[in-house]
Amino acid sequence: MSTTCRNCVDGLAHCHGTVIVHAGLPAECTDDSCALPESEHTLRIDCDVVGCGCAQPAVNLRVAG
Repeated sequence: MSTTCRNCVDGLAHCHGTVIVHAGLPAECTDDSCALPESEHTLRIDCDVVGCGCAQPAVNLRVAG
């Protein structure tokens, strides 16, 4: 069994980072040096997994008066 990345060996464009998908915002990669599009990533997660609240519905509080 090899620990070498198959995509690296084959010379394919890819990223070893994880894409974090936000609701209504651009996706971001965990690899700061990544310049590849979202489609070139094998790993994707929704932002709520890492504690981002952008997908949470806005809460409108009523003001007492």
